[in-house]
Amino acid sequence: GKRMTSFASVFVHPMVDDSIEININPADLEWDTFRASGAGGQHVNKTESAVRVRHLPSGLVAECQEERSQHMNREKALKLLKSRLYEVELEKQRAEKDKIESSKMKNEWGSQIRSYVLDDRRVKDHRTGYTVNNPDLVLNGDLDGFLKAFLMWDGKRT
Repeated sequence: GKRMTSFASVFVHPMVDDSIEININPADLEWDTFRASGAGGQHVNKTESAVRVRHLPSGLVAECQEERSQHMNREKALKLLKSRLYEVELEKQRAEKDKIESSKMKNEWGSQIRSYVLDDRRVKDHRTGYTVNNPDLVLNGDLDGFLKAFLMWDGKRT
């Protein structure tokens, strides 16, 4: 008889923590003050109201000279720094997701990782070479042998 062929693709995504909290240790900050520049009337260049903050672990810098008060400029610079650190964390998460997505295989002939040959009563993992001669067990969820074989195979790769 003829062998009927079909494909199924399953990709398991790990749970990713989408909540990003930016906690900045004050000891990781280096503050500089300087005189504001630009048009602004009598107050410009008289007091050091402009601030620059450097986050030492990341090297990111934010500065603010919009307000007349150094205290208000410090708050704005810190908010700007937090938003930049947030963007860095978002980019790290995007890169991690892209790395996971790039490991997907195409759903086409020759790219399968496992064959279920029911007329021969055989299920074979093509990556690890692990074979089970009882497809009913596998189809009913007994995947422990495949998991163990994969973990051992993956451990040898890395």
